Amino acid sequence: MRALVTGAAGFIGSTLVDRLLRDGHDVVGIDNLSTGLMTNLDSAFDYYSHGGCGRNRFTFVRNDIQAPELADIVMGSNPDVIFHLAAQVNLRASVTDPLFDARSNVLGTVNLCEACREAGVRRVVYAASGGSRYGAPTHLPVSESVPLGPLSPYAVAKVAGELYLRAYAEMYGISPICLALANVYGPRQNPLGEAGVITVFASAMLTGRGTRIFGDGTSSRDYVYVDDVVDAFVRAGAAHDGVTDTFNIGTGLQTTVGEVHRLVSDAVGSCASPAFNATHPGELHAIALDSSKAEAVLGWKPTVGVADGVQKTIEWLRATLVPGSEAQAPPKALIGA
Repeated sequence: MRALVTGAAGFIGSTLVDRLLRDGHDVVGIDNLSTGLMTNLDSAFDYYSHGGCGRNRFTFVRNDIQAPELADIVMGSNPDVIFHLAAQVNLRASVTDPLFDARSNVLGTVNLCEACREAGVRRVVYAASGGSRYGAPTHLPVSESVPLGPLSPYAVAKVAGELYLRAYAEMYGISPICLALANVYGPRQNPLGEAGVITVFASAMLTGRGTRIFGDGTSSRDYVYVDDVVDAFVRAGAAHDGVTDTFNIGTGLQTTVGEVHRLVSDAVGSCASPAFNATHPGELHAIALDSSKAEAVLGWKPTVGVADGVQKTIEWLRATLVPGSEAQAPPKALIGA
């Protein structure tokens, strides 16, 4: 299979690139590197671009998904599947600068749709937002049948991406699958960014900095480990062309921010208490996703529990961060999450 991954140098994107290469596929990665890190692609470059596998199966292109030359890149790479993960994923940044958010998440996705139309690419697997597309549902876990209710510029823009893909499916016969992701965490997630509370807490504790909880600690999220999410993308990419739908990708379980703090504290061996701050506009109090449709259609289900996932994430952070020092944080708006 020939795959093209947008947001390839990001947290989830680079993990997906590694998985696709291990599975024997040829991969072209695109990232503008505004926040994606080339170090995330070290294993892809070191082995798959330098003869370790007998031939070059990984190519990287530094480019923005909004750029007009995207169509030429897609045409030249001739992919069987496009995995679209490039995005502005910071909810707070979307509230502060909704135009920037819309340019990346709406216009960037429209540009990709046009590139698919011109190149004749049918299968697109899109990273939708399961944590924000449903608004504030009254019953959890929430299924895909619940009406859309985006409550922030970020949520609106990500839903718009889904709707554009549906429109292009009707007009031009592309075959999109939208994966509505819960709160993804794990190795390579920005440890000092606005998103990713598990890595934020763990990196702070490992480097001797204080932690903050926004709200009273009772807000809850559905935390799904990055390797499980990547497996969902791989399964979606291999699905029959006739499968075109939105699938929740989550565990169905709620874990409060306070519980996450305790899990990380226990794993790190820290007894420091967090500071509490006011919640931010647009943030939900609780969300959890029913992924039974993904299991029935894609054969996907999560395998890593949050306690084990926290431990795996901390092991990565211990190897990445130098205790007592400041880690270098990428810019606020994460690409390829």
